[in-house]
Amino acid sequence: MTNVVLNMSVSVDGFSAGPDVTAEHPMGKGGERLHEWLFTSGSDRATAAGGTSPNGVDAQVEQEILASTGAVVLGRRTFDVGVELWGDTPFPVPCFVLSHQAREQLIMRSAAFTFVTDGIESALRQARAAARDRCVLIMGGASTAQQFVRAGLVDEIQIQLVPVLLGSGTRLFDHLGTDHIELERERSLESPNVTHLRFHVAK
Repeated sequence: MTNVVLNMSVSVDGFSAGPDVTAEHPMGKGGERLHEWLFTSGSDRATAAGGTSPNGVDAQVEQEILASTGAVVLGRRTFDVGVELWGDTPFPVPCFVLSHQAREQLIMRSAAFTFVTDGIESALRQARAAARDRCVLIMGGASTAQQFVRAGLVDEIQIQLVPVLLGSGTRLFDHLGTDHIELERERSLESPNVTHLRFHVAK
């Protein structure tokens, strides 16, 4: 069955966005720091072959995510604050937006956004059908991630751990209840910009 992968950049103190998320600040105030590793220029991203050099780790991980993703699930707030900035979409695959309000499908240059009003199970079912033999990526935000984790629907968690303490904002793993969720570390890769962690969710 298609793997469901939660992939998020977080600060060392656990925030996936800064405070006061708006269209002007889609990652919250100061939250754009969490995604700087995606835009590092120069030699740090120049050699991704084989991932053997720390200079190529970030590009390697980014390429792996793009290549393995067949569909994306995201929350309506993430869509609302991000769509104008994206210009198209970060992933040229079918995207499913969790929403309380119905809306016609939005067709963009390389992707289509389908708005799902009947819950995460329905969104996941549609995303799995669209992804075929590739992964379903849970893109965000934190509330969407938490819903999928609480429901036991996530197979893999990929954390891009950014060396910064944001101090405030939205924590990725709040509101999960009191039960332990065991994780099995599968990989850890480091660059000067970020530590890439990959865990299998034990079930």
